[in-house]
Amino acid sequence: MRAGVTAALLVFLLMAPTALAEPDSLIQLQLVDTLQDTDIGIMAGEVSPDGISVLLVGKDGFAHRISAVNAQDRSDDIEINTGRVVDLTDVTWHPRGETALIVGDMGVALRYSTQNHAITTVNGTGSIIGLNMTTVDWRPAGDYAYLGAADGSIWKFSEGTGMEAIEGTGSSEVSDIACHRNQNICVVATLNDGLAVISSMHQITYLPGTAAETWVGVDCAEPSLTECVGFASGMRMKAIRLDTIDASKSTTRETFGLETLDGDFTGVSRGHDGSTLVHMSPFGTIRQQPLISQAFSQITPAAVQEWDSVIAGRSIEVVWENEHQRGFMLTSFGNIISFVPIGEDVEMDLMSIVVMAAVTVSVPGVVVGLIYMNSPYLQRKYMKWRNRKKSSS
Repeated sequence: MRAGVTAALLVFLLMAPTALAEPDSLIQLQLVDTLQDTDIGIMAGEVSPDGISVLLVGKDGFAHRISAVNAQDRSDDIEINTGRVVDLTDVTWHPRGETALIVGDMGVALRYSTQNHAITTVNGTGSIIGLNMTTVDWRPAGDYAYLGAADGSIWKFSEGTGMEAIEGTGSSEVSDIACHRNQNICVVATLNDGLAVISSMHQITYLPGTAAETWVGVDCAEPSLTECVGFASGMRMKAIRLDTIDASKSTTRETFGLETLDGDFTGVSRGHDGSTLVHMSPFGTIRQQPLISQAFSQITPAAVQEWDSVIAGRSIEVVWENEHQRGFMLTSFGNIISFVPIGEDVEMDLMSIVVMAAVTVSVPGVVVGLIYMNSPYLQRKYMKWRNRKKSSS
């Protein structure tokens, strides 16, 4: 009887619209600590390649290193003296994890060393004096990093040659740069000039049909795909298919939006399982899974408001996971919030499956896969059927 009802429900889901209702949250939050009693003004952060620590940067030269595993433990913290009073806007770890690049206003570009926690000025910063640098990312080879600025200029950096401007850039603020995890190709997001691709030879190509959106972030989360995803104001997303032979021939998929949610995208962080965790305002997160072209709510603004109305009014700056749906969030104020799954040991009943369907914003054919992944009951049934089939053959 139960199997029949489940099958009937799946047929209904395949015929139903992809956006049904406001979703429920999949995680629960707990405030575990606050870095300081006053507003720090955290602006960015990134987990180290070994997954052990998180390097944070922010207003007035703030830089701080905390544990990624025990973020609530202040005994693991490292205070970093940058010697700067300008805002530090972004940070990227070198792929080897021994150093990190930090960029900020007025042409600041700094190197952080894990060996002695020293801060030094990188080679060639004279070329970017006066520019407000907005974003930075190393490509996977570790030979070049790309930096974006508020005036639309994009720069390449290497230890040997220092800073060099890339030709053919636009004039709109560069909001984000993300490099593919296996290919030396990077994607640039801008506020008004659209999305662009940087080739392995540092040539930039702006992608047709993308300038109409205000892009706030981009991520290349899944290393097995030659694909990145851009995130735009209005809760809109677009996949970028990378041409690894000729990056200038990269293409885009159709833009799609999330009609079931209220709010807007403000930034992105990397998820544990090759997914992207998208920051929202009001306070909430969306998980985007490139492998199955899905996006669904992880926690809704309404749930955060009910949990803590003060924190709900603050912005998310960094999110990371140590396991699937287990990790931490940091607000700009400096609040450290842990999260774990809701009812992780409880089987999903039929009503839970309906709620999951309401969350899904992908094509109907993918809904079945999402239901299966979140239903221990269906997984056990499948394994029993599979084992019976093997034993009879």
